[in-house]
Amino acid sequence: MREAGGLGSRMQSQAFERPSQSPWKTVKRLWRYASGKGWLLGLAVAVSVGSNLLALVGPKLSGLAVDAIRPGAGQVDFDRVFFYAGWMLVSYLTSAVLSYGLAALMVRISREVVYGIRRDIFARLMGLPVRFYDQHAIGDVISVMSYDVDTISTMLSTDLIQMMTNLLTVAGSFVMMITISPLLMIPFAVTIPASILFTRYRSRKVRPLYRKRSVQLGVLNGYAEEMTEGLGTIKIYHREQVFLERFSRKNRDACQANYEADCFASSTGPTVNFINNLSLALVSAFGAILYMAEKISLGGVSSFVLYSRKFSGPINEFANLFSELQSALAAAERVFRLLDEPQEAPDAPGAKVLDASQVRGEVRLENVTFGYGEGSEVLRGFSMTAKPGQTIAVVGPTGAGKTTIINLLMRFYDPQAGKITVDGQDICQITRASLRRAYSMVLQDTWLFTGSIYDNLAYGKPGVTREEVEQAARAAHIHKFILSLPQGYDTILRDGGENISKGQRQLLTIARAMLLDAPMLILDEATSNVDTATEQSIQQAMLQLMQGRTCFVIAHRLSTIRNADQILVLQDGKVAEQGTHRQLLEQGGVYSQLYRAQFDTASPA
Repeated sequence: MREAGGLGSRMQSQAFERPSQSPWKTVKRLWRYASGKGWLLGLAVAVSVGSNLLALVGPKLSGLAVDAIRPGAGQVDFDRVFFYAGWMLVSYLTSAVLSYGLAALMVRISREVVYGIRRDIFARLMGLPVRFYDQHAIGDVISVMSYDVDTISTMLSTDLIQMMTNLLTVAGSFVMMITISPLLMIPFAVTIPASILFTRYRSRKVRPLYRKRSVQLGVLNGYAEEMTEGLGTIKIYHREQVFLERFSRKNRDACQANYEADCFASSTGPTVNFINNLSLALVSAFGAILYMAEKISLGGVSSFVLYSRKFSGPINEFANLFSELQSALAAAERVFRLLDEPQEAPDAPGAKVLDASQVRGEVRLENVTFGYGEGSEVLRGFSMTAKPGQTIAVVGPTGAGKTTIINLLMRFYDPQAGKITVDGQDICQITRASLRRAYSMVLQDTWLFTGSIYDNLAYGKPGVTREEVEQAARAAHIHKFILSLPQGYDTILRDGGENISKGQRQLLTIARAMLLDAPMLILDEATSNVDTATEQSIQQAMLQLMQGRTCFVIAHRLSTIRNADQILVLQDGKVAEQGTHRQLLEQGGVYSQLYRAQFDTASPA
């Protein structure tokens, strides 16, 4: 809840962009999510080893089959040829079946890991302070939960399989080539270090580019989410073209960041492929020389060339995979930055639990000073006293600090100076959960979840009866409308209640607040979306239901606060005037000017 005119618009643009951490730390944190699936990982490793060993047997059998042919003598031992060829077929088929099983295992492991990551992200979001949501665009948060986590999922389910397979293939091929001919390994003494050094160099260059891509996509998603929510307003003011141009710029930035990352990374594969092809050419030429010198058999040369292809092929594939790996690491960094966001500060040691049934509702703010950022104080030495059962209205121009008072009462923020008490107890010495349970709130911005009307009304009060729900709906003058719907209270609300009017959504939230047994109530422009006649009826119903409860009303429409026990007029973060409606009109000050500006009348009403 951000006070209008504060730092919200500037801070909303912040993305999850901080100094990067070591890639090994990121991999280690990802491993923690996978380590809980030990038996699946063990089975996956065993299947991968078996599949690769069987695949590595093929070239050896091929060399033995070639050696069964004696070119000089013109003889062919067909029994041996078919014997080795048959075993080659068996080994390759079995390897293929195991590879399929490995893919299925990795998809399952990926599913479990992604489930754990998303679960932890959502749990973290539930525990983050309101300040976090004031500083970050919701679209950027959603981008982390969807795009970044999906990128990690792809890496685990497909890229990781290829990397495991490639590593085993490279290691196995290297051992087999050594056993066939150590001399033929000489060309690789040059090409392997060249490939490693080049890939390492490119990885250092491309990681920041993928990090930038993730940030730009988050900014784009945040902007798209914001514009989608305000599409109606955009159309009213005929500003479609302006926002299309702004979106195009952000879209262009995101596409450019994506192009730079992919373009830079894609050049790695062809270069490494050239180095590997060079090694194959050298092996072929050197192998022919050794064969002529009778240092190796023809079958040995054939097997070595096949193994060298198996050896160099995965290196080339790894270079191609390297861009996906860098993208996944950049995505994982953003995920862990979100998971590392500090949660709401813990309750003070020895904090007391506020028993709502025992709360009288005396609230005091004593010399409170607060600002959302350095050098931008919203409240300055603000003091206020609400006696039990009183209705305190707070009015003033935009940015005066009205909503900030609500933020402080609910401990969404804590004051930089001063003290707030409930029944004489400093709220900083009360647990946040029990303090917030002592309040019920109705905000100008309605929030309804996808579900039935009954569930939306009853969710704040477990165990509530149908009769109590209907009684609250009657008091809020929404009961008849609900009964007019085809499914009545079982009507499903979708997309935050988009299938009913905004005024009706407001009435539902008012009915929901009426159901709670909280001793204190906060109304932040609660009747701004209903007509005047309904507003008057709701005010009368609330006065009856709120007897004995302390009520704080934030209002721009001054007609809603005529019956308030005290009206505070805020100006520049301080109380400019204080009194009842009639007293403030008689003073002829700021409140009187605001009232007459709205109603164009000098009557004290």
